Amino acid sequence: MRIAYSVETVRAAEAELMARLPEGALMQRAAAGLAAACAGLLGRVYGARVVLLVGSGDNGGDALYAGARLARRGAGVCAVLLAPDRAHQGGLAALLGAGGRVTDDPFEVLADADLVLDGVTGIGGHGGLRPDAVPVIRAARGSNAVVVAVDLPSGVEADTGEVRGEALHADATVTFGTYKPGLLIDPAKEYAGMVRLVGIGLEDHLPSVPDLEALQHADVARLLPVPTGESDKYRRGVVGVVAGSARYPGAAVLAVAGALRGGAGAVRYVGPAADGVIARFPEALVHGGPPAKAGRVQAWVVGPGLGDGIGVVAEVLDSDVPVLVDADGLRLLDAAAVRGRGAPTLLTPHAGEAAALLGVPREEVESARLASVRELASRYGATVLLKGSTTLVAAPDGGRSPVRVNPMGTPWLATAGSGDVLSGLAGSLLAAGLDARDAGSAAAYLHGLAARHAASEGGPITSYEVAEALRSAWGDVQA
Repeated sequence: MRIAYSVETVRAAEAELMARLPEGALMQRAAAGLAAACAGLLGRVYGARVVLLVGSGDNGGDALYAGARLARRGAGVCAVLLAPDRAHQGGLAALLGAGGRVTDDPFEVLADADLVLDGVTGIGGHGGLRPDAVPVIRAARGSNAVVVAVDLPSGVEADTGEVRGEALHADATVTFGTYKPGLLIDPAKEYAGMVRLVGIGLEDHLPSVPDLEALQHADVARLLPVPTGESDKYRRGVVGVVAGSARYPGAAVLAVAGALRGGAGAVRYVGPAADGVIARFPEALVHGGPPAKAGRVQAWVVGPGLGDGIGVVAEVLDSDVPVLVDADGLRLLDAAAVRGRGAPTLLTPHAGEAAALLGVPREEVESARLASVRELASRYGATVLLKGSTTLVAAPDGGRSPVRVNPMGTPWLATAGSGDVLSGLAGSLLAAGLDARDAGSAAAYLHGLAARHAASEGGPITSYEVAEALRSAWGDVQA
């Protein structure tokens, strides 16, 4: 599992560790790891041309000390001081002592650079790059050099993943001690490139509960339900799916497809698309409705392709089992009814639906995804899965549990009906006994991995192909 901590937490841990180390030792650890990572990217250090973009403070100091190490190995290292009077003096002396130099003309050296180290702002920066840094950063990005960010690309927000102005697009980021939220959440994640974590001894000084966590195969495998010799279809859980309409019958088929591959023992479909569901999935149990008359379930999925079924949404929310609400169900949602439920609720909006629920422009949700998912969870008293290029899952516990970040997926997943498959899959995991946070997190991971499997031969994929690939994704995780 990859975990991330806020800037405040990281700085407190660094201060505690520095109090136990000789002065400057922590920065030297960071610089050593940074220089090693740069050497690996260069391949051949001797004779390489390295440019350091140096701001004020410790981030610039890390770049200067790393540059000194590369200079001692034969690289030609040149520093561009964006704040000369506030450059880290110890790092600058080390660079000059190792044969590095300082230039007043950044554009000349950037044009011939093999590697550029971005040490302009780091985790303390806010509001994008300063205007005087923008031309230099653009020149670095426009060069043929490999651009490496020190701890975090300059101009992105470390705690939120927001990009509020001009920022550096790095090819790689070398971060120290722990991941920062902005390295895992879009849009900032897209600026980081390949991320390498360098240990500096911070682990024992960080809290046990991080701000963010990103599951990996082993974490998801531990969550997935596994039938035993005592299992039958009812013990494994029954998920009810209320979806589809005369206009959108395919949404019902796709939601049932996801549900059948989600680990529950049976799927009850309720709605007007029963003929289409049975034609594709004869194992599904179908009922014309209402949901209360369809038979016992351990969880409900309501909303995909539903149309104007506000009464059905209210009836499902009035049940005493976990409920997942998606798509049209979100449009018909009564916030008071959700907050008043005794059983868990999982909401699965995309950015546009989240914006409507919050009463803000879509752009606000897309630029501030972490704040948006936390606000939705708090406002509705529900677990929220915010879909997107990085899917986020937040529980309504006031931040006591980390927000989950899903690292899986592919741009080909942005296709009609993929959310219906995800809803059915997550609902099935709810019925199998996972709590809402785990069900949403595991479903998002499997869904993204299945899309990768479906797209492995290249080219576009369909949502049904994603559903078909869930079996191989499940096996991949458990291998």
